[in-house]
Amino acid sequence: MTSSSYKDATHFLSVIILRISVMDCYITSELVGPFLFGVGTFSSIGVAIGSLFELVREITDSGLPIAIALKVLLLQMPYFISLALPTATLLATLIGYSRLSSDSELIALRSCGISIHRLVLPALIASTILTGVNFTFNELVVPAARFEAAITLERALKKEKPSFRESNIFYPEYGKIKRPDGKKLRILTRLFYAEQFDGQQMSGLTIIDRSHGQLNQIIVSESAAWNPTENIWDFFNGTIYIVDPKGSYRQIVKFDRQQLQLPRAPLDLAARSRDYGEMNIAQSRAYLKIIQTGGNEKKIIKLKIRIQQRYALPFACIAFGLIGAALGIQQHTSRGTGFGISVLAVFIYYMLMSIGDALGLSSIITPWMAGWLPTTCAFGVGILLLLRQLRDSSAARK
Repeated sequence: MTSSSYKDATHFLSVIILRISVMDCYITSELVGPFLFGVGTFSSIGVAIGSLFELVREITDSGLPIAIALKVLLLQMPYFISLALPTATLLATLIGYSRLSSDSELIALRSCGISIHRLVLPALIASTILTGVNFTFNELVVPAARFEAAITLERALKKEKPSFRESNIFYPEYGKIKRPDGKKLRILTRLFYAEQFDGQQMSGLTIIDRSHGQLNQIIVSESAAWNPTENIWDFFNGTIYIVDPKGSYRQIVKFDRQQLQLPRAPLDLAARSRDYGEMNIAQSRAYLKIIQTGGNEKKIIKLKIRIQQRYALPFACIAFGLIGAALGIQQHTSRGTGFGISVLAVFIYYMLMSIGDALGLSSIITPWMAGWLPTTCAFGVGILLLLRQLRDSSAARK
């Protein structure tokens, strides 16, 4: 590239950046104040309703130290901030564009030939950035903070859950067999049961093996432990009952130690698992693989819905930004009215989330549809409002 071509390209780029930055920075500056107000207000309301009252009760009833309560409160703050970001985006765009509309600044910009699409673009760019921030925040900060808050509170109240399930560990495995008529039938292929688990060994084990479509063998053992070196189970002091097709015992084998190639999943299932809100997407997917082999369909569907909601919730920033910008351009809205509209939008959003949960768990819609239902509806409302504004603007020019 020659020096003259480089100068021309640089000049062209600088002109574009200048044209973009003057208007965009001005519009964006109008959004910053209401956005910060919305984050502070909505996250404070969330903390008060979802955490503060419960902590105050624990302080008065259970003697929870105030220092521990403050630590738990700070650890729970990221979760409520993440929930407040979409609502604050709605409030910011609604108030910001409404202020520009009420002072006729949008009319002046429109008279310069700037389209509605171009006026809304700064809000969409800002909300897209917030979507990325919210998604990253939800993955890296929120689950770890919520888990640490739960552990801190349990320890302080001496209600700490054991790192394992102490008794009655059931782990079913399911598989498909081919029937004589050619159809495949999903059946129980193996049932793993342990009476007790002390964190290292399981005791009182019974394994029923039906891997060939009928009862093949029954394994009874005093104890068993996972061998991480060989990735296999070590069973101790037990008996293997081999069953023939007619249902009688064909062979009985007693053993002091027997290694069996069984999945590690019963051990993972016995370990203390995080709640849905204490896992990021990667951890949720890893846990999903564990429970899928167990065949608990309702639990599997619920976790799939939660994973999709983790993807969908950050995109509510874009949807709410679109709704707020479209409404703000149409009419003047005070801060109080904007706050009321934001609260109503949040109520409808979480009501749709509950409806999606119910429909998904009932298998009426897929987990993907259930998780994305409220965000998709919000996008639909935002697009309809923007199209209406474009139509009204075209009619006014005629």
